[in-house]
Amino acid sequence: MMVGFDLDLTLADTRRGIGAVYAALAAETGAFIDVPLVVGRLGPPLEMELANWFPEPHIPEMVLRFRALYPELAIPATLLMSGAAEAVAAVRAAGERVMVVTAKNEPHARATLAFLGLDVDLLVGGLWAAGKGAALREHGAHTYVGDHPGDIAAARAADAFSLAVATGGFTASDLLGHGADHVLDDLTSFPQWLDAFDRTCQPRSPRERGDRPRDEGR
Repeated sequence: MMVGFDLDLTLADTRRGIGAVYAALAAETGAFIDVPLVVGRLGPPLEMELANWFPEPHIPEMVLRFRALYPELAIPATLLMSGAAEAVAAVRAAGERVMVVTAKNEPHARATLAFLGLDVDLLVGGLWAAGKGAALREHGAHTYVGDHPGDIAAARAADAFSLAVATGGFTASDLLGHGADHVLDDLTSFPQWLDAFDRTCQPRSPRERGDRPRDEGR
């Protein structure tokens, strides 16, 4: 069995590092970038965020420059989210496997995990929101853990349990309103949640639930 995790603001606190890269881009290009705003809404793909600050014809160039700066500026500034290492260990202790599915490109995601010392069984990069669902379904993830409504959409697309953590830009109430099955304040309580979770009870489809949020953590 498999548990899937998002990366940014779920397992890895990448805010300071990503902010440094955007600040460098602003300094190099002269473009205005509201760095606090950017780091307060991490989750969507890089191209989507860059489109807020650069004309469309320049976005491919800015993607390349962002990715060139990332290893030196962002990865050394990345921190573990509270409880992340223990959450990965808890999945392993339960005899299950760990996968990370993220919008971040795979080389940077892999380097981030290595820098943080997080050993996962499978990494899939470059997927966003419901697009993550195919990877989760292919590898049999019964739960997907994330901090963003896009991660809830990913779990729904995979017919997996949506376990949200209120460690990003959305409150617990926000995440429940977007349809999360259960919300934790952070990953420090994940081992206890996993120990009590009934893996045979998967969430009903949105149609069956009448599109109403529910809290079914066990």
